[in-house]
Amino acid sequence: MSHVGVPRGTVRKRRSLALLTAGVLTIPALAGCSSDSEETSRAVPQDIAPAARDRVADGSTVNWAVDAMPTTLNAFQADADSATTKITGALLPTLFPMDAAGHPKLNPDYLESAKIIEREPKQVVLYKLNQQAVWSDGREIGAPDFVAQWRALSGKDSAFWTARNAGYERIEKIERGSDDLQVRVTFAKPYADWRSLFSPLYPKEITGSPDTFNDGARTALKNTAGPFQLKGVDKAKGTVTLVRSPRWWGEKAKLDSLVFRVVAPKDRTKALADGTVHVTDIDAATANRIALALRDGSGGQPLTHGPGADLTPAAALRSWALAHGSDEKQAEIAQAAREANRKAVIAYGAEQKALRGYAVRKSLEPAYTQLALNGESGPLADDRVRRAVARALDRQELAETVLKPLGLPAKPLGSHLALAGQPGYKDGSGALGDQNTKEAQALLADAGWTQGGAAEKPKDTKAGSEAEKKDAEKKEGEEGTEKAGTTEKSEKSEKSEKADKADADEKKADKTEAEEKAEKKADKDADEDAEKADRAAAGSDESAASRAEGLYIVGQDDKPGAGPARSAATHVLAPSRDAAAQSIALLRQAGAVSGDSAAAKVTAQDKQPGGAAGAYAPVGTAAPAPASVKGPLGKDGKTLTLRFVLPSGPGSQSLRGVGDRIAAMLEKIGIGTEITKVPDESYFKDHIASGDYDLALYSWPATAYPATDGRPIYAKPEPATDGSLLVEQNYTRVGTDHIDQLFDQAVAELDEKASRELMKQADARIWAAAGSIPLFQRPQLVAVDKKLSNVGAFGFAAPRYQDIGFTDRQAAGSPADRKK
Repeated sequence: MSHVGVPRGTVRKRRSLALLTAGVLTIPALAGCSSDSEETSRAVPQDIAPAARDRVADGSTVNWAVDAMPTTLNAFQADADSATTKITGALLPTLFPMDAAGHPKLNPDYLESAKIIEREPKQVVLYKLNQQAVWSDGREIGAPDFVAQWRALSGKDSAFWTARNAGYERIEKIERGSDDLQVRVTFAKPYADWRSLFSPLYPKEITGSPDTFNDGARTALKNTAGPFQLKGVDKAKGTVTLVRSPRWWGEKAKLDSLVFRVVAPKDRTKALADGTVHVTDIDAATANRIALALRDGSGGQPLTHGPGADLTPAAALRSWALAHGSDEKQAEIAQAAREANRKAVIAYGAEQKALRGYAVRKSLEPAYTQLALNGESGPLADDRVRRAVARALDRQELAETVLKPLGLPAKPLGSHLALAGQPGYKDGSGALGDQNTKEAQALLADAGWTQGGAAEKPKDTKAGSEAEKKDAEKKEGEEGTEKAGTTEKSEKSEKSEKADKADADEKKADKTEAEEKAEKKADKDADEDAEKADRAAAGSDESAASRAEGLYIVGQDDKPGAGPARSAATHVLAPSRDAAAQSIALLRQAGAVSGDSAAAKVTAQDKQPGGAAGAYAPVGTAAPAPASVKGPLGKDGKTLTLRFVLPSGPGSQSLRGVGDRIAAMLEKIGIGTEITKVPDESYFKDHIASGDYDLALYSWPATAYPATDGRPIYAKPEPATDGSLLVEQNYTRVGTDHIDQLFDQAVAELDEKASRELMKQADARIWAAAGSIPLFQRPQLVAVDKKLSNVGAFGFAAPRYQDIGFTDRQAAGSPADRKK
């Protein structure tokens, strides 16, 4: 499967790769939400053709396709990529690899034990290393390697070019125990995700100095400690060759060598047919080719697919007639076309025959595809518009579009911080709500986007000359009865003005004293109504305000990332009482979904009459009745159109299909989209990372450490000195202080269950902020030689490279074996 768009300069490796899916949201009733207990959903099992080691033959070579040559073999550098991860996984120690359920599991090849031995006054973790564990030069793995890696990654020495130091900066000291095989790590601050550290573990010869760390490990690893060791890197051939390590103390690798070979996604079908690769990620189109090859393998009938398969009898007769006709020029052209088609049919048939030797291994990849909504500026800076987008999406339909044709479970993902089957997974989407067209339309209406809005003049302009504007403004200031820029005053004669004044005086005399006072006070109180409603709904105490943090209420001007349009001097739209009630209701919903009992409390003041439940709307205004609208909505003379950026590469057809469906869903509620297709290589760097988009689709990999790895993705952007935003990995530019606080609490909580509960609360608030809408877990399709075992679609689990091999001894082993 093609992975394009890889962000650089990340904080931790497991969350460093933003991937594209290739080939490959009312305030609802609480009864519709998941329960407070952790869900018992199961992960889709891996598909690797498992076989006991005694059934796997010794010897031979496996060629494994990668997208590109790794630019570095140092997994802690900014330009490390998926190829780096694959290669280092076979060469270096991973102390706690993920198991099939996405949970970190102690690796006995390297550790006898590792646990927290002290919590007070400071957290201390004691590692006891496997006494047989040695580097490829024979030196034992020990405390000096841990110390060197800590110093390189702690962030205290800027000479080390490292992309991430999460966790390492919390370490206070590392000490040798009774010997070098015992390592005591003392933390200055509690760190729940301590198992994430020292994986991969590099030898001190690499991490001990800036020179070797920065440059020495980019193309060579002289010292390794895995079932394989590095033989060579050949950039000209596009290969990285690993060979069985003679120093490996664990179960011996079955293969003689493992070659990672660069094969572009578009060339993988041919590479499989040619036999130049044995294992490769593929897209749905290639998977379909293999399925057709297996179906047609025993039929002996002409192929009903491929070149010329759609040629009708009439077209075939016409082609034959042209090729044998009297017009020599036309005959020559037709004969050439027929010959080219004949060769294409032969080549296609040969490929199909070769593809019968492969199986498609299927699972769900430990990564999810999201719809990202850029909240930095434009319409999506208003959280009502973001929520409307989310509520317009039928996520079930989108999941089925991608996963159902592949025979994979098609269920929308309910969490930003865990995947189904992982410990701690809980569907938190109830904090935002299910698909609801009417409520999405009500959100847009309250944000000022209406059917006639595109034809309206901007509210801050007036018709007429500048002199007329100044005169009108002066008169309005003296009388105090009109607001500048809200009405257009017609030019009147002196006589008409006097008559109007006389009429107004007569009417004024007829009014009661109470009516006169009410009229004078009306305009003054207009801008204060919503603020009072907010205080009445939320309570005036600071604790209620802190619970509401992160939910932007209409009219607030300090919304993060809003830019000039949200400055304190710009009053966008006064909040209605229903808007205030909606914000409080949404917070209660997030609290109920996440298990935060304080945020879930409801008072009588929270309930406001006259509006659509679960939507912003002016008092007494029902949600729009139509299921769809005709044409895009508008405001101040501008249409509501969002820039939807998608990759244009051949491996991204599925992604573009999802984008088209999303565009159609948004059109039903009056949101237009401008779909821009850009080259894969510039998609992430030039658009996602730079913020040049409104809507985009990309993926994040799963992690066993959401408190550490999720924070930079959802952290509140901070303003830089030059006026830009420091977004870390939060490319949606949407975040809140409350979400950050929950991450900080979770990463310092050593009680695993309590830490997970904090992450569930954080996830509910990420849903409510509506910057990132998870859609589905990505499909994982891997073409594998049918004679290979213990390799394929691994799901959550890390590969056991030493177990990969052929079960057919004719395909493996020594030359003598192959002659038998």
